[in-house]
Amino acid sequence: MGIVKINDDLHEEVRRACAVLCRSINAQAEFWMKIGMLAEANPTLSFNDIVKMQLEAAQVRVAEVAAA
Repeated sequence: MGIVKINDDLHEEVRRACAVLCRSINAQAEFWMKIGMLAEANPTLSFNDIVKMQLEAAQVRVAEVAAA
């Protein structure tokens, strides 16, 4: 484990986001880094595609929402 230096404004954004998304500051920053890394490696995928791919890889069953 290492230390990552980020600017104060970005740290504040992470702090705000983690409160809304019920994650620790470190977990929120790690999530954003992982999604960013996957987005760079897969530029044709949307955020939703990346999250869906990660959930499937973890064998998480996600219920489909029926169209209205």
